[in-house]
Amino acid sequence: MNRNRLLNAELSHAIASMGHGELMIVCDAGFPIPASTWRIDLAISPDLPDLEMVLGPIAQNFIAEKVSFAEEIKVHNTPLLEKIGRLFADADQQPIPHAQILGEMAAKAKVIVRTGAFDPWGNILLYSGVDVPRWFDKPGVVAPDYYARKM
Repeated sequence: MNRNRLLNAELSHAIASMGHGELMIVCDAGFPIPASTWRIDLAISPDLPDLEMVLGPIAQNFIAEKVSFAEEIKVHNTPLLEKIGRLFADADQQPIPHAQILGEMAAKAKVIVRTGAFDPWGNILLYSGVDVPRWFDKPGVVAPDYYARKM
């Protein structure tokens, strides 16, 4: 039995398959997922599961170097912005235009995880990172300045 709290086999596989810099999107129920993208559909009914229910276990098992979200949530969905900040406190946060998420970024995602969330602008982009302290712990290896705050 798995020791962590993420029990979904396909989602665990997706996280284990992510390489540095690759993109996972955790989206709301209405997100237009491209047909060619690896889709993990967790949606059951409205808000089941919601974004926080899915993002929580992902945050515990996925190293997010950067998190992006729609610029609109800064004004129109501050509770979601607060959840993102709490769950991914160590990640760089970068808002981007919502239209860019729906088009360009959806096409670039390695995997898209669909929730049942009825959450305006509830599409969260997670860029895979590395475990900085462990990656740079060998004698003689020096971490670049942009990783220094994560040491």
